[in-house]
Amino acid sequence: MVVIRMRRAGSKNRAFFRIVVTESAAAREGRFIEILGHYNPRTAPETLVLDRERYAFWVKSGATPSDTLRTLIARAPVVAAAADATAAS
Repeated sequence: MVVIRMRRAGSKNRAFFRIVVTESAAAREGRFIEILGHYNPRTAPETLVLDRERYAFWVKSGATPSDTLRTLIARAPVVAAAADATAAS
């Protein structure tokens, strides 16, 4: 089963998270299929960068987002992915 979840990165007490597509059996820090964006809870306000098109593709393909990620997407303002921002210029 394919899931969309957060993968921790950063040093001790300075965590940030990558939003990844992975197999449910894989470890939290283990192998992944694709990086969809990142989440930084340490900024004020917290930053969520997500490729919405790829997220929609994976959800249509049957990937299940984690409860935490689903909540973050619903409440946090999403910054356009860097590729989208440069393409619009």
